[in-house]
Amino acid sequence: MTAPVISCKNVWKLFGAQPEKYLSSLTGNPSFDDIRQAGYIAAVRDVTLDISKGEMLVIMGLSGSGKSTFVRCLSRLIDITGGEVKVEGENIGDMSERELIDLRRNKMGMVFQSFGLLPHRTVLDNVAFPLEMRGQDRHERRARAMEVVELVGLAGREDYFPRELSGGQQQRVGIARSLAIEPDIWFLDEPFSALDPLIRREMQDEFLRLQEMLGKTIVFITHDFDEALRLADRIAIMKDGVVEQCDTPDQIVLNPATEYVAKFTEEIDKARVVHAKGMVQPVNGHMLTGDAISGDKTILELARLLVNDSRDYLPVSGRDGAIIGSLSRQKALDVLLGDAA
Repeated sequence: MTAPVISCKNVWKLFGAQPEKYLSSLTGNPSFDDIRQAGYIAAVRDVTLDISKGEMLVIMGLSGSGKSTFVRCLSRLIDITGGEVKVEGENIGDMSERELIDLRRNKMGMVFQSFGLLPHRTVLDNVAFPLEMRGQDRHERRARAMEVVELVGLAGREDYFPRELSGGQQQRVGIARSLAIEPDIWFLDEPFSALDPLIRREMQDEFLRLQEMLGKTIVFITHDFDEALRLADRIAIMKDGVVEQCDTPDQIVLNPATEYVAKFTEEIDKARVVHAKGMVQPVNGHMLTGDAISGDKTILELARLLVNDSRDYLPVSGRDGAIIGSLSRQKALDVLLGDAA
């Protein structure tokens, strides 16, 4: 198994007078309110998780849950109070300022909710700006900037100024600018939340297309559960600085680990989210006959087949066509129609 690109172990971020001293004095598992009564804010509490190469991890939670602070800890935009964060095996807490700047300039791309475009610069010059900061030759940086401008669908608008663009187009410029340095790791903090629903959906489509092409390791923050379900390989749900559950969308919806996660998922149409591969089980001697169903199909997409089929267990195939297990028709119908009373 390959080593994670980002590895967090027992990460804490406390705000207050002497956070390191207070953290070292903690025993047991104090609550958010216990810590607050002591005069500290626990923005991130004892978070341990790994992020794999090419994975899209979506972090979500309500305002104040700690999601933005946690992501800033991953790039050391904020210094952590305790624990460790490793990027490609290197503890970023031990890095010098120069090493950290090199890491951010060469390995990390960042996109935030506010576009942060330079109003007096054209689209092309905005996109080329991080390459200019890197000291890259003018001809090379403009050529690279033009590549990513075309990649995000803004060819023909490279000489426009930000004020001449729509909100969605401005966000594309922000995405292009972060891609210009060809980052291995991409941090996005609610990049589409300021957009209207139609443009937001278009940007999600564009984002999925880019990820299919580029295969970046992505940490994406959102408070929109539908957006998370659409984009994520895994979802981490945060509350009061704690990761309540980190799992695939299918498992978050099917098997919420806590009451808080269950509240997040109670309004979700499970059949629209859960895929056949998310419910697959070992064959275990089940008699499997007939055509296999694709593991990538949702239960909703399989609805007609499930209602009309008479098989108790249906063979499920992976993307290569090989059988990966069986699907209980009754369990799938329970997801589709609701559990029997």
